Amino acid sequence: MTTRLSLVCNAPTSANRSSAFPADQPLDPRFLSNLTVDSSLRDADRFWTSPALRAVQTAQALLLDATVDPLLRECDYGRWSGLSLDDVEAQEPEAIVEWMRDPAAAPHGGESTLALMARVAAWLDAQKEIPGRVVAVTHAAVIRAAVVHAIGTGAASMARIDIAPLSIVRLSGHDDRWNLVSLGERIGG
Repeated sequence: MTTRLSLVCNAPTSANRSSAFPADQPLDPRFLSNLTVDSSLRDADRFWTSPALRAVQTAQALLLDATVDPLLRECDYGRWSGLSLDDVEAQEPEAIVEWMRDPAAAPHGGESTLALMARVAAWLDAQKEIPGRVVAVTHAAVIRAAVVHAIGTGAASMARIDIAPLSIVRLSGHDDRWNLVSLGERIGG
């Protein structure tokens, strides 16, 4: 049996415009008023969302009756949450280098890339056990970790995958593996 998973990246926030490490911010209201509902997303057996406000608001705007799953939460960037990359680089240049080079590092006091990848892999593999269509609204880092798990590459690959707000990544899971079906579809808005 096959599980078909659509991972939807949350709509933009002010953090997207300022290249900041995400915090629990509301969506940019400009995107909510122009969002076009993708009817293909509403034809699923299970709907999930991250507990973050921006993901919950995105699911609501897409008219998805999604259940919150804490495993879909954003990566915990610790004390860097809400700060721009430029600010952190100016204040902690060695920490940024360590974080970018070592996927086990968490100099910000939050979650390492490896911890994020393990959390997302566990969630993905649990979804694969129940056949059907699944839609999950989550975050770019979580989706990148899912893609890396699906195609079996290492942690270094995460930095080479761009996931835009309101984009969809589709995976297909069966037996003991996931396949990448499509990457980067955009929801109208």
